[in-house]
Amino acid sequence: MDFIIKSFSELNTTELYNILQLRSEVFVVEQDCVYQDVDFKDQKALHVFGLKEDKIIAYTRIFKPGVYFKNASIGRVVVAANERKYGFGHDLIKASIKAIKTHFKVDEITISAQKYLKKFYETHQFIQVGEEYLEDGIPHIRMDRE
Repeated sequence: MDFIIKSFSELNTTELYNILQLRSEVFVVEQDCVYQDVDFKDQKALHVFGLKEDKIIAYTRIFKPGVYFKNASIGRVVVAANERKYGFGHDLIKASIKAIKTHFKVDEITISAQKYLKKFYETHQFIQVGEEYLEDGIPHIRMDRE
């Protein structure tokens, strides 16, 4: 899979539409969670997305330190449901970590992870910090990577 990294202003309208559609498909419809996905943080993020046969099937947004957390951060981690069985989530996280190192020149990353994905993130050297909390009605944990 090829990964592309763009700022908000570099995204074309088709890319933005496809990213928002994928996020809505998974976070709102599949997870049955009503929340405000369009939160005005996209303009501050770099967008990492994976293409398969010219279709966006994997996506994260990354932030430099101080924008979302004290550390750099990764958010809106999503892979299309029919593509998850291929391990693209691992490729996506690796690409996002690399993008943070390349663009922000830091190693420390903080995420707000859905609790059920704890083991997944641990395979990428993230460790839980603190207790579980609810975010948009879904159990989350803070995880850090140094």
